Amino acid sequence: MRILGIESSADETAAAVVENGSKLLSSVIASSLDLHTAYGGIVPEIAARSHIEAIMPTIDEALKTAKTDWDNIDAIAVTRGPGLGGSLLIGVMTARTLAIAKNKPLYGVNHVEAHVYANFLTDTDLPNYAMPPAPPSFPLLCLIVSGGHTQLVLFKDHFDYRLLGQTGDDAVGEAFDKVAKILGLPYPGGPSVGQAAIDGNITSVKLPIAKMENKYDFSFSGLKTAVLRAAQEMAGKDYTFPSHELVGALTDEQKNNIAASFQHVAVQTLVNKLKLAVDEFQPKSIAIAGGVAASPYLRQQIEKQINQPVLYPDMKLCTDNAAMIAALGYQYMAAKKPPDDPYTLEIDTNLQM
Repeated sequence: MRILGIESSADETAAAVVENGSKLLSSVIASSLDLHTAYGGIVPEIAARSHIEAIMPTIDEALKTAKTDWDNIDAIAVTRGPGLGGSLLIGVMTARTLAIAKNKPLYGVNHVEAHVYANFLTDTDLPNYAMPPAPPSFPLLCLIVSGGHTQLVLFKDHFDYRLLGQTGDDAVGEAFDKVAKILGLPYPGGPSVGQAAIDGNITSVKLPIAKMENKYDFSFSGLKTAVLRAAQEMAGKDYTFPSHELVGALTDEQKNNIAASFQHVAVQTLVNKLKLAVDEFQPKSIAIAGGVAASPYLRQQIEKQINQPVLYPDMKLCTDNAAMIAALGYQYMAAKKPPDDPYTLEIDTNLQM
């Protein structure tokens, strides 16, 4: 079965074709990231306009790269949420129209859940991909970490999972973005903070790890505030000093030290929760998913502290992509779940797992 995936939840317009839930035939991404960098984050109106321009060329390119056509597409899977309303609407309306015009089953899927399914892509003839050696086995413990989500989920099987914990405030990727802004580093924050941290000292700034009532829940807003206060103190200012003026008041060495200390504590927060869950639930497989899964420092610390193999998607499949959407869509079809009505499928900006 060949599934066409469509993803448009944020700033990337993506389409992909996946065969039997595991073989990646194509993955095409048109990003509007450059248009948002100057604003330090995604501007919803700009993202939506970019999707309108890019979505059909992206789908056409995905079919061409996969060396297939509509006669050989068995279903369409599309992100219906969570995400930005305008962005989601472009993807869903396009998928609905194509499902009607091409007479294909349509599956609206959860973007966050789909991140997990990037780990089920194990084969491709496309160049420059490093795929997992085998798909995860159940029970599967997955840490989902991105700009909008931080969740720890235990899967007993496909569609049978338990949310162990999640962030109550900022997602870890969002915290990276906000710390980058304090330090005057470019958006997105994950790569830029990671780069600055290479020249910093992880022990130079003492920062807290939040203690939560549910041991598997996360919180990063206090850590972000602690970074701000530390930066103000290092600059010789008090708490009233505006955060946007800190860039000129800190030396490069101070910025690097703050970046290194923050990255270390943020990553250690994630690893601590993952270790607790591994010890308690003894999963057969452990997987990391989402944009922050591309962090070399996170991967390094997990490999040091988790005493069993951990699966990661290829770097290009950590950030938002349509291959993961198609891979989850395949599972819907394989389980013979009823398709969505292409005349009525709606977006859900706050869709939960």
